[in-house]
Amino acid sequence: MQKINLGAFSKETQYLIIAISILVVVYFGRSLLVPMSYGLLIAMVLYPVCFRLEKRGWPRSVAIAFGLTIVILIFLALIGLLVLQASYFLKDAQDLMDKLKPALNQLQHSTEASFHLPQASDNDWWQQLTDTLNMAAKNMAERLVSSGSQTGLSVFLVPVFAALFLYNRHNFVEFLRSIISPKYKEKLPQILNEVIHTYYDFIRGMIKVYIIVGILNSIGLLALGIRHAILFGMLTAIMTIIPYVGIIVSALLPISVALLTKDSIWYPIGVVGVFAFVQYLEANVIFPRMVAFQLKVSTWATLVAILAGGLLWGISGMILFIPFIGITKLVLDYIPEWEPLKILIRR
Repeated sequence: MQKINLGAFSKETQYLIIAISILVVVYFGRSLLVPMSYGLLIAMVLYPVCFRLEKRGWPRSVAIAFGLTIVILIFLALIGLLVLQASYFLKDAQDLMDKLKPALNQLQHSTEASFHLPQASDNDWWQQLTDTLNMAAKNMAERLVSSGSQTGLSVFLVPVFAALFLYNRHNFVEFLRSIISPKYKEKLPQILNEVIHTYYDFIRGMIKVYIIVGILNSIGLLALGIRHAILFGMLTAIMTIIPYVGIIVSALLPISVALLTKDSIWYPIGVVGVFAFVQYLEANVIFPRMVAFQLKVSTWATLVAILAGGLLWGISGMILFIPFIGITKLVLDYIPEWEPLKILIRR
């Protein structure tokens, strides 16, 4: 088998070949790389905690198990809250559909009159819509069941990878030391220490931000009398993990519920006002006070990370590529040769 000699290509062509190869590996290896990436980020957040416990005499395995247990309990509590609130929402789903029926019937008649379509009875049209929604729900359920084993495996692998990264961290540091340029070997401990502790402080502050934003969203929706205010308030706060896109998508549901359950247009407008006001507080008051260090990544780089992550890894990519771009920006502070890339990323 003939080997490809990269030296025969120009420097730009070599970079292009390497970039394409990385993209191919990232895309086709996502089943492994996604849980590994989640595990790595969790390990980075837990490392300062585990390190302090180990300095107090805790065995490394016990410190890691303690940290992961706390993370799992927080995750389960959050999921339990959302599931509980979602169950209440599903109980009212039929009432919402009944209130939606007259509006859809009116839309049907307007469409038929505008485009001179043959008229169908309200019941027939509603039955067709119901059958379509049921079929879509069935297909979605089948997809969830078919992908359940893979999702379950990924969820199981995340804490496993996190534990392995933490337990064998010295091996991974030595691996990095062996592959980087000799002039950066002495700086490696300083780079890793700053990246890990900066990211730890950032995530700790962001968790506080999400909690405060969720509470404020819920209070605002409760004041407006919107059903399932806690579900919508916390869900909207969590969805802000995905910048720009998350808040828009998550706000559509409470706005729709306000339109269907309230008799005035001012209620959905009020929902928009609540989210806009809370987002203003988050950007100008809450975030600067809660997050000690801001990554200061440009909007351009953030959007590219969201789109690239979505194309390569789906929703997980949209979530994971944001911290990746922030970590990249921190590392670039120590690499003068990559200053042009840093100019694109920094804000």
